[in-house]
Amino acid sequence: MLEPLARAYPNAALTAYELGATLAALGEIRPGIATLRRAVALKPDLAEAWRALGDQLFLTGDAAGAEAAFAQHLRASVRDPALKGAADALFESRVADAERLLRAHLTAHPNDAVAMHMLAEAFTHQDRDGEAEILLAHALEIDSAFDGARFDYATVLFRRQKGVEAMAQLNLLLARESGNPAFRNLSAACLALTGEHARAIEIYRSLLGAYPSQPKIWLNLGHVLRTVGQPKDAAGAYKRAIKLAPGLGEAYWSFANLKVAAFTSAEEAAMAAQLLRPGLAGEDRLYLHFALGKALEDRGEADAAFARYTAGARLRRQDRPYDPEAVTAFVHRSMQLFTKAFFAAHADGGSSSQAPIFIVGLPRSGSTLIEQILASHSQVEGTMELPDIGYLAGGISGYPEGLAALPPVALAALGEGFVDGAEIHRKLGRPRFIDKMPNNFQHVGLIHLILPRATIIDARRHPLGAGFSAFKQLFARGQAFSDDLGDIGRYYRDYIELMAHFDDVLPGRVHRVIYEDLVEDTEGEVRRLLEHCGLAFEDACLRFHETDRPVRTVSSEQVRRPIYREGLDQWRRYEAHLDSLAKALGPALEGWRG
Repeated sequence: MLEPLARAYPNAALTAYELGATLAALGEIRPGIATLRRAVALKPDLAEAWRALGDQLFLTGDAAGAEAAFAQHLRASVRDPALKGAADALFESRVADAERLLRAHLTAHPNDAVAMHMLAEAFTHQDRDGEAEILLAHALEIDSAFDGARFDYATVLFRRQKGVEAMAQLNLLLARESGNPAFRNLSAACLALTGEHARAIEIYRSLLGAYPSQPKIWLNLGHVLRTVGQPKDAAGAYKRAIKLAPGLGEAYWSFANLKVAAFTSAEEAAMAAQLLRPGLAGEDRLYLHFALGKALEDRGEADAAFARYTAGARLRRQDRPYDPEAVTAFVHRSMQLFTKAFFAAHADGGSSSQAPIFIVGLPRSGSTLIEQILASHSQVEGTMELPDIGYLAGGISGYPEGLAALPPVALAALGEGFVDGAEIHRKLGRPRFIDKMPNNFQHVGLIHLILPRATIIDARRHPLGAGFSAFKQLFARGQAFSDDLGDIGRYYRDYIELMAHFDDVLPGRVHRVIYEDLVEDTEGEVRRLLEHCGLAFEDACLRFHETDRPVRTVSSEQVRRPIYREGLDQWRRYEAHLDSLAKALGPALEGWRG
């Protein structure tokens, strides 16, 4: 019916949209895309056509085209003339202008759900996900049928590692549109986040059965396969993503991070060629620099590898500014607050649970190895790097000083809330569980107050080794200090200063594991670790590499092999490039063991 109508009325945008959507639904993707393009050319403010075009471009693997179409959809969805200026600013990436206009509009119209959604979009562009979450929740209170806001709300919740909450929103969307590939793709990611890996893999494989040309879904599948210990299948998924999208830098980097095979010379040449392509996205560019750095490092070309890592780190810093002064100031405020007298005055608060085991420190300092050792014990379960302690801290007014005003019952409630919130990640029913979020070293005082019977382990490594390893690693989120060697040195210095303070005011509270000692005397260090945790020695902890469990960090493949000494001093090949790191460390370079 639609085809003769479209021929008879070639300038009818709505007819072209309906025909394009119908062709796409019938599996005629290319003709559908062409017809949808004609629809938006005829009527640039036809929001539904832009969304349909974005969906189809995404499924064919054209991520850049899809992103542009979705941006046009957001712009065209704005009907209120008062919001058109802000919509244009968002579309043109003038985020500060958009925020200013939207704040002014919401002052006059505080219940405008569309404006809230747009302001949340501006916040997500600035990595202000916490503020975006609050706005989107309020927008949905005003308009519960606002599916665009609900999907973005689920996305923000996922980015904040709130998988259960995100899944609840997606279930509402899927109840109305069960086949929507974007909803299903995000639901798979949420399931993986909450440890439902088999279900996540099933959804990804189902999506790829229908949309085999979507490189991002192949990439996501690779991530889950890696987590569950299927590196060969993960490598195959990453290679498929690369074949479909030769400029997809994250696929190259993910393959490099598997550390199970080296790049071929042809693959290295392809990466170098992509870096010369003018239209390559900035994110892809930095991933490719790091992937090439890993390829050069594997060949022993330390100078060339370091140059690639440095180029990637510079690009990364452009997108996420870092303030070292704020971290130092926070550490000093914590030291002023958390005195022996303070802890004595608050000794009656907190939860009685001894279930949590916290592993803190700097990333790339052996925390995943310690987690794998402990998770090999019959009484302990490994979970993941839980964000909950950081969120609890962020919810305390005037933190950390605001802790002084909390009564014992409030501290106990916070502790119980943490334990209850971790339940979704505990699949084995074991009495103890691990949270290995390294940044929690900043919150040792909070942990002690709300969970005084919990175990705290400090995973520590030589500062040049840990520092360089962090510098050459592309962390997804939360480690902005790692983009500059000088910032890494200062961060490490702040870290050991704060931990030394807790050693003084809470003697024996934190058990320190030196990575180098763990490698050299594995059994002795494991026995001391288990003793501190109140656990009987089990031989399985020495055979940790045989433990079959999901591991989400970049060390997933290393901890599935016996300890090997070869990587211990790998950083020494780069020592000539680490002067700024050594200088920033100052006395910590010699006194790092504590």
